[in-house]
Amino acid sequence: MSEIDFNLSAEPRKETGTSAMRRMRRAGQLPGVVYGAGGDAVPITLSGLEVSRHLEHEAFYSHVLNLKLKGKREKEQVILRSVQRHPVRSDVLLHIDLQRISKDAKIKMTIPLHFKGEDIAPGVKEQSGLISHLMTEVEVSCLPSDLPEFIEVDISELHIGELVHLSDLAIPEGLELVELSHGHDHPVATIHVRREEIEEEEVAVEEPEGEEGEEAEAQAAEAEEKDADSAEEES
Repeated sequence: MSEIDFNLSAEPRKETGTSAMRRMRRAGQLPGVVYGAGGDAVPITLSGLEVSRHLEHEAFYSHVLNLKLKGKREKEQVILRSVQRHPVRSDVLLHIDLQRISKDAKIKMTIPLHFKGEDIAPGVKEQSGLISHLMTEVEVSCLPSDLPEFIEVDISELHIGELVHLSDLAIPEGLELVELSHGHDHPVATIHVRREEIEEEEVAVEEPEGEEGEEAEAQAAEAEEKDADSAEEES
């Protein structure tokens, strides 16, 4: 689990409805809700600026957050479940959903993948291939205390045409990949031949050069002469 701490301050809200939420957003507040862990769903408001700043950090999306709700002594541990943004202006936040968690209950979270060794992979350094990230995040199941900030994918030994699968990842103890537990060993990354190299090979096959090219042209010219002689004889 990361050593970074994300703290959120919120207030319970009584107002609901579109008009009320618009007023809140104009005042710099972000409407939201916190639910789960056997407790009631509580409508809340947070500082829109505070949440926007936290959202700039990748870890905020896959981290246990500390929520201080006004009127309560203790902070609650929550995770981010969803953020609704304006359909046109993505920088404008509309609503946030937070889920309470229990330290003894497993949670499912989507964790980003961080790739390393791309610059030294034989498929890139020696074979001039291109890397394709077939997955950029994975869903994991674990206790809150075992939740990592990201999962590292080492592709430093990868050659052209080779794949890294979910089963190849180094997974920390206490962590489970949800897809893998369902029997789905998806490919995560591969290195493939550059498109321009494929096109060059195709051109080389279609347009032979050197003696082979000259021979093909001579055969074509000879065939044209025979066709012309046949046409004259028929006429």
